[in-house]
This record gives sequence, structure tokens and C-alpha cells, in this order.
Amino acid sequence: MPTATTTEASTPPRTAPGLTPMAIATSLLAGGVAGGVSRTAVAPLERLKILQQVSSNGAYNGVVSGMAHMWKTEGMRGLFKGNGANCVRIVPNSAVKFFCYEHMAHGLLELRRTFDQNAEMDVLTRLGGGAGAGIVAMSATYPLDMIRGRLTVQKGGGENYRGIYHAATVIAQREGIGAFYKGWLPSVIGVIPYVGLNFAIYETLKDQTVKFQGLNSAAELSVLSGLVCGGIAGAVGQTVAYPFDVCRRRLQVSGWAQAGVAKGPVYTGMLDCFRKTVAEEGVTALFHGLSANYVKIMPSIAIAFVVYDQLKIILKPEVKITG
Repeated sequence: MPTATTTEASTPPRTAPGLTPMAIATSLLAGGVAGGVSRTAVAPLERLKILQQVSSNGAYNGVVSGMAHMWKTEGMRGLFKGNGANCVRIVPNSAVKFFCYEHMAHGLLELRRTFDQNAEMDVLTRLGGGAGAGIVAMSATYPLDMIRGRLTVQKGGGENYRGIYHAATVIAQREGIGAFYKGWLPSVIGVIPYVGLNFAIYETLKDQTVKFQGLNSAAELSVLSGLVCGGIAGAVGQTVAYPFDVCRRRLQVSGWAQAGVAKGPVYTGMLDCFRKTVAEEGVTALFHGLSANYVKIMPSIAIAFVVYDQLKIILKPEVKITG
């Protein structure tokens, strides 16, 4: 049976990802480290984005002014508030996402080959693999994302959460288990184009760069080339999915009295959130924080992809199915 290739001349044959314990551990380790490194590197911008999404405080408008305000009012700790919870979430999320992408993309390719034995890895197959991987990873770690969101936006004073465990306990007692999945639906809808496009664009750009530079395989690409491909992929994916991210954050803090932001309406669900946000603040409110996110998402996604690729090359390159 033919192997999955995107270029016959420049890219060597790709085989199915291994399912041995070592191969699984390698993939999960590489994905987890990639997620933790990339998110910590842009943690201050991540917090600023969330504050812009849920707050009407004009002090957070703009990247430079918002960062300056956080530094002035909360210091260095304020810049990284919520990053511990974010890493607790993003490490397993990233590990599962990269692992599932490799196997889902290959599974879709094998499915296509039942109809066409000459089928090769293409943009749509990568898009489907990325979308499926994003849904699985996001759903598996969503309660941690919800807790991280609240830890990120709270300010000093009042009945604040003291940490991840305390937040989880208080939320469960006061709001019920269902509160951990506030905003889950828009997250599912948003993750499909976001993660799908990230993987599809990144891998396709790498293949095209390999051809353009006359290399033998994507493993020969420079780190800079990988960062550029990852940055473009992150920017495109985030732009498409951003309104759903805003909706998710607003639903997560909806009705939470201790939020350190201006009190807003209580939403009954995703559609109600979109309706009230647009009616009361305009369509542009669905893109609050996008400027900060562009500054954050391009290096974040780029770093994640490059760290993952480099670790897989060092640890066990033969289990890779992507360039």
C-alpha cells in the first residue's frame, strides 16, 4: 500500500505513528513540553487578552498600555497570574492534542485509501485530524481551562480563589459540577477551525518550504522557517475562531460575583452571550483582545510547533507522520 506523502521528490515516505509504550510516551512528552514552554513564554499577553475579553476597564485597552497597567497595579506576579493553572491545563492538553493529531490524521488517510489507494496526506486530511484532536484535547482538560480563566481575571480583595484546588472546591460547592463546563459549546465550535487550521496550514507551509528550498525532508528545515510557518498558522486559525473564544471566557465568569472586572450580564448560553454582547457592545466586542492575541498567538503557536518537532527529531523521529 502506498505511504502518505505530500511530495514525491522532496519528502521521504511517512509511516503510521507507532503505538508502542515508548512511542506513545515520546509523543505525549514532546507535546506536553511544547505546550508548557510556549504558553509560559507569552503568559503576560495571555492574561491581558482575557482581561480585555471580559472587562470594560479602558486601562486594559491596547497592548502596551494594558501591560503597563498590570505592571503598575500588580507587579511581576500580576503579569503571570493564572499561568500555573494554565500550564497545569496546557501541558496535558498539548500532549493529547499532538498525539491525537498524528493518529487521527493517519486514520483519516487510511480511510481515504479504502476508496483511493493512491491517496496522500493533504490539507483536508490534516484539517480533519487537527479538528478532531482539538475537540478531544479541549474536552478532556476543559475544567482546568475554566478554573484558569477565573484565576486569571480575579484581583486582590474579596473572596478570591487561593489556588487551583481551592477554586475547584468552591466552584463545585457553590455552582455545581456543571459550572466546570461553562462555555464548553462555543469552545468545541471554535476549536474545530482553530486547531484544524493550525495543523493544516503549518504542515502544508512546511511542505511547500521544503520544495522551495530544495530540501530532502521537513526535518532539514531551519528553526526560523518553522517559526514563520507556525506564526502564520496561528494567526489565521485564531482570527477565524476568536469570537467563540470571547464567548467562552464570558460564559466562564458569567454570574461570578468575585470576578475582579466590571459586572456584566448573566448569560444563559452561547447564543444568548452572542446576542447580548453584540446588542450592548457591538460586533467589535467579539474581537476584544485580538490585538494582544496576535502578538501572543504567533510566537506561542510557532514555539509549540517547533519545540514539538525538534523534540520528536531528538527522541524518536520515526514515529512522526507529519513533515
